[in-house]
Amino acid sequence: MSAILDRAPDWLTARPIAHRGLHDRAAGLPENTLAAAEAAVAGGYAIECDVQLSADGEAMVFHDEALGRLTEASAPVEARTAAELGALAVAGTAERIPTLAAFLQRVAGRVPVVVEIKSRFDGDRRLTRRTAEIVAELDAPVALKSFDPGIVATLAEIAPDRPRGIVAEASQDDPHYALLAPSVRAELSGLLHLHVSRPHFLSWRVGDLPGPVPYLCRRLGQMPVMTWTVRTQAQRALAQEHADQMVFEGFRP
Repeated sequence: MSAILDRAPDWLTARPIAHRGLHDRAAGLPENTLAAAEAAVAGGYAIECDVQLSADGEAMVFHDEALGRLTEASAPVEARTAAELGALAVAGTAERIPTLAAFLQRVAGRVPVVVEIKSRFDGDRRLTRRTAEIVAELDAPVALKSFDPGIVATLAEIAPDRPRGIVAEASQDDPHYALLAPSVRAELSGLLHLHVSRPHFLSWRVGDLPGPVPYLCRRLGQMPVMTWTVRTQAQRALAQEHADQMVFEGFRP
């Protein structure tokens, strides 16, 4: 890909998006693993995955900042090298933490992948740049997104040919937001950064539907809205009425 993208492609919302892959821990398919990716491909679903930065600057497919929930280690992800992370068993299975490159190579363009770039809102763009480098080498349907509008703005500069999205919610009740100033939090929930971040799509919390922000994005901004994370039939009904596609888990659409 080389042309500058001016709108979200149709493939972005063409099919339901499996949250962290089509994972099922009880069935030996942990989240954000190659097995979960293969299960999503087999089901015909798009895939959402997360990336964190390793100690040696590699993009690793893992959601949490620390390893304790899914592995026997307890250190921060950033304290281990890619090789060390790749040796860790995930949720007691034979699955290992994959690099983003390995994850995308396994999917091989068979279904779209939406990569969420994790952030501490500290201005560190190493993970953003490494993710963009990896994706630049692929001719495959891959979109990038983040909660951090600074990351999305950086993607507009370094990966203008890739769909980019902002992840947002009506209020910030996650502890990650605790250190952010009220003005910054208002900017996030109201998307007051759009002139800088220039996203192609919005990823909006399903519990905050309906609402003025996703409504205006869809109706006036011509910006598709995907909603997360859909787990119940009631949430699915909200997604069908107020969004263009859902990021789901715990069932098969």
